[in-house]
Amino acid sequence: MTGLTVAIVDDDFRVAGLHGDIVAATAGFEVVGTAGTRAEAERLIAGTHVDLVLADVYLPDGDGIDLVRRLDVDAIVLSAATDGDTVRRAFRSGAFGYLVKPFPDERLGDLLRGYTRYRNLLAAGADTDQDTIGRARRALVVADGSATSGGRAPTEAAVLEALTSSDADLSAPEVAARVGISRATAQRYLAALARDGSATVSLSYGSTGRPEHRFRAARPGSRWSRP
Repeated sequence: MTGLTVAIVDDDFRVAGLHGDIVAATAGFEVVGTAGTRAEAERLIAGTHVDLVLADVYLPDGDGIDLVRRLDVDAIVLSAATDGDTVRRAFRSGAFGYLVKPFPDERLGDLLRGYTRYRNLLAAGADTDQDTIGRARRALVVADGSATSGGRAPTEAAVLEALTSSDADLSAPEVAARVGISRATAQRYLAALARDGSATVSLSYGSTGRPEHRFRAARPGSRWSRP
């Protein structure tokens, strides 16, 4: 999926511009408008197709979290508020992400890329199952931070999680489908995991064509060797 549209709601036009630059630099996203007040945001979203709203909490004419609650659109809250009540209220109102200002650019970029995987996994009109729903939710959870506790980038962590949760070896296309990324991206991260010993790789020989590389999460005490 490409061309996801984003509206930015922040009363500081300079901050809105910085956030817009991050969105524009993230593949597959386009800023379709900015709003400095709740009323402007409501008019923008009513007249424009918006996939995702980035909303501040404190607006001159109202509350950004209440705006998120009233909108039928996905949202991330970006705010300097750090009290637990505000954070819980944001999630209760439907926000799937909460970033505390100021934050590094990559934190928002990672969350946007996780949102892309979430949308790919839950594509409009497509049937789904419980495993896919779980992977979609994990795409957002893993992405909600610049790195996992193991120090891995969110996409790499998601690829490793796909291997770890599978009972069978997986090919790059199978991993791509589970994580919600392209085959080329899956192949790149699988190769990196194999190089650092986090995954093992084997060859599967079919009746015709080239052999297929298949990957499995490395087990304790296992040893990887290049085929």
